Amino acid sequence: MSGAAAFRSLAAVRHAVIACDRCPRLRRHCLRVARAKRRAYATDAYWGKPVPGFGDAGAQLLVVGLAPAAHGGNRTGRVFTGDPSGDWLFEALHRFEFASQPASTSRRDGMRLTGCYIAAAVRCAPPQNRPTRHEEERCRPYLAAELALLPRLTVVLALGRFAHDAYLRASGWWTTLAPRDRPRFAHGATSRLPDGTILIASYHPSRRNTSTGMLTRAMWHRVLASARTAVQGG
Repeated sequence: MSGAAAFRSLAAVRHAVIACDRCPRLRRHCLRVARAKRRAYATDAYWGKPVPGFGDAGAQLLVVGLAPAAHGGNRTGRVFTGDPSGDWLFEALHRFEFASQPASTSRRDGMRLTGCYIAAAVRCAPPQNRPTRHEEERCRPYLAAELALLPRLTVVLALGRFAHDAYLRASGWWTTLAPRDRPRFAHGATSRLPDGTILIASYHPSRRNTSTGMLTRAMWHRVLASARTAVQGG
């Protein structure tokens, strides 16, 4: 795979992501899920391919997640679409005026993002929702390219420790900063990187976190409110 500099547009990144076959374990899993399906989606035509980023090319806010859900993005073909995590994410993005509607059900549902772009550390649904670091490394050029192609980006919201560290690696800060100076992951933590980018950390809105109360709706909305304030320069 070529480096991030090889991509001249977000469309080029999108096409490269969809055609990617660099992680055999992930590709086998995505195709197996797409063939077997879940009973609730038995009549759906599953996407079954790597899932590209989605959003506004003029975004000031980047949301970085872990990976597509097996019956979410791997089914619908759009990141955070068609699964409980996406229900939480798009409701909050709509509440804070980043999304045109509060729910995302398919890549043809008319959803528009304003000032926001959504990506994932890994672009294929992983078994047990656990990608390896090696798989994240193989996907890293896509996130690095998106960072380079979002010229207005000022705020990054990382959902979970894996996404948080993946962003730091893709942006180059992981190696540029001494270990003691790297932003640490903690829910609600806000860090300003040397170039002025604001990094906000949050627990991932996974069903496990939301059903156990590790992440409550109030906690989640406070994080998105912080992102909105940061985008506005507050």
